[in-house]
Amino acid sequence: MLSAVLLTIFPFAMIYAASSDLVSMTIANRVSLGLVAGFVLVAALSGMALPMIGLHLAVGFGCLAVTFTLFAMGWIGGGDAKLLAATAVWFGPTLDLANYVLLGAVYGGLLTVGLLVTRVFFVPVTGVDFIDRLLEPTTGVPYGIALGAAGLTVYSESAWMTLALTALGG
Repeated sequence: MLSAVLLTIFPFAMIYAASSDLVSMTIANRVSLGLVAGFVLVAALSGMALPMIGLHLAVGFGCLAVTFTLFAMGWIGGGDAKLLAATAVWFGPTLDLANYVLLGAVYGGLLTVGLLVTRVFFVPVTGVDFIDRLLEPTTGVPYGIALGAAGLTVYSESAWMTLALTALGG
């Protein structure tokens, strides 16, 4: 059961967040809440000690404070802020968190440059609402795509994935 939970909750939440941000420029609160609840479930099933669970949650709250400051300054969206913080809960006080933030910035930069270049060459006349919205010069960047991709990249090499594969192997 542990391996099934580890191989579904986090990856599907990242895919859903990226997809919904692409299509609607929003990331529902239920995604971030589901990630935090999923972490608590996985931590309990894996036998993680309560102080370590608390530390992971504290890291998430710290990230939430930072990302909400960025949101208040207008630099990122509220859904992005919550998604980053909820993802931080999973990675906790590890190098994985630093890798996630760094990869999120790199992927986000590439996404931003790609969208800006695309907007120079194409006009929003495809008839497909979300594509036209992305091509609109005044539209922001669906950063959830970058955060989702970074989360999946780091998760695939994390201790959680190792635990899932070990549990599968018996």
